[in-house]
Amino acid sequence: MITKEQTEYLWCEKYRPQTIDDCILPESIKNTFKQMVDSGEVQNLLLSGGAGCGKTTIAKALCNELDTDYIIINCSEDGNIDTLRTKIRNFASTVSLSGGKKIVILDEFDYSNAQSTQPALRGFIEEFSNNCRFILTCNFKNRIIEPLHSRCTTVNFSVPKKEKPKLASQFMDRVKYVLDNEGIPYEERVLVELIMKHFPDFRRVLNELQRYSIAGEIDTGILTQIGEIHIKDLVSHMKTKDFTNARKWAVENLDNAPSELFRKVYDGLYDYITPSSIPQAVLILAEYQYKSAFVADQEINLVACIVELMMGCEFK
Repeated sequence: MITKEQTEYLWCEKYRPQTIDDCILPESIKNTFKQMVDSGEVQNLLLSGGAGCGKTTIAKALCNELDTDYIIINCSEDGNIDTLRTKIRNFASTVSLSGGKKIVILDEFDYSNAQSTQPALRGFIEEFSNNCRFILTCNFKNRIIEPLHSRCTTVNFSVPKKEKPKLASQFMDRVKYVLDNEGIPYEERVLVELIMKHFPDFRRVLNELQRYSIAGEIDTGILTQIGEIHIKDLVSHMKTKDFTNARKWAVENLDNAPSELFRKVYDGLYDYITPSSIPQAVLILAEYQYKSAFVADQEINLVACIVELMMGCEFK
């Protein structure tokens, strides 16, 4: 669990925009949220888009500008039905001190169980409709059941091609401000390449910069680490049977070519598993690398491979 001190240390939290205007998003999306502020009315929302593109940030900014009571539940960590039931009921059953409707932000809701948790939320939306609104964020809206789609207004966080240069330029200015404020020297061309590599995942850009800033400056050295596959992190998740973070690792590394990804895991795993597990690991990796050439969903294929390694190998 991230503590308050850790949150303040993380640049992506320390420099998170507090208003809708400060969010780096297409104007059409910002205008949608501004209209809610102007009217004082919030619908149940389903915010869909890639990791780090600003879904949670603008949801928080909306609550700030409405001056309403809100709670955030990270469903990748607290997404089981009992936890949700307790937290939502305790929060939503009381009247807002500000007089308006309360808001429940369910972050990464596509990680929640589609057979139990998601149907239960449908009931909560109806039960607390007089007092509460719900904002769901997800990377993949097709993992949210249809009854929730019909009860929410969907906002897709896609970036029109013509707006990409403008948004990238805005984020460049934001990144330079962060580095200047933190006293970290940088090479501008390196920032450009880093932003272009991960656009529009602004959170990942800040995390990469913060991690590399320990070296004292942002130079071309970071470019050799962009997209670096951190096997040690994956092994840590597999050793503890931590499926949630293992899946997150898979999602974060999907921007690497499948062949490169499986090769890096193959090369790096030897140092972390027992000799007797190596043959089994090789067979598992070979099978899923072969499948990666024609599967429809690379994430599912990679996660399935990780699960087999997790359950079939003995770690040192």
